[in-house]
Amino acid sequence: MDRGTFIQHEGRPAVRFERTYAHPAERVWEAVSTPEGLAHWFPSTVELEPHAGGKITFSGDPNLEAMTGTVLAFEPPRRLAFSWGGDELRFNVESIDAEHCRLTLVNVLEARDTAARNAAGWTVCLAELGKHLSGASADGPHSTSAEPWQPLYDEYVASGMPYGAAVPSA
Repeated sequence: MDRGTFIQHEGRPAVRFERTYAHPAERVWEAVSTPEGLAHWFPSTVELEPHAGGKITFSGDPNLEAMTGTVLAFEPPRRLAFSWGGDELRFNVESIDAEHCRLTLVNVLEARDTAARNAAGWTVCLAELGKHLSGASADGPHSTSAEPWQPLYDEYVASGMPYGAAVPSA
């Protein structure tokens, strides 16, 4: 499984993840682009205006203040991008065949030293997305049933991914 890589995206630091799912692109699109789908795995409660230039709001994350961003791209069923604080999130859903697709998540970072922290967080979130898509109970990344964040963070730091940003308290 792709545990995420540190990359440069259009001259900015980013972490990138790729997952392949045994589901049609439309199923994965629903999970990554609607408040109902995101509720199962995303770290914040999301409301969004489904068009480029629309407003997106984030609330309910115990590690962040509520905030708003802008939908940068909304192209069903393949591409969603939005700003989140100083970061950008980019989701690309690519059909492989009628029953399989590939999801690429790129978190373009405001600060390089957030790479290990955010990569660990997205690893937890994507594990919850995998549960949700498979029909298993997905209680979200802040739940006690989610994969523990700290060992993942330690793994990313040990692998040489940039770190140093404040991390959530346990």
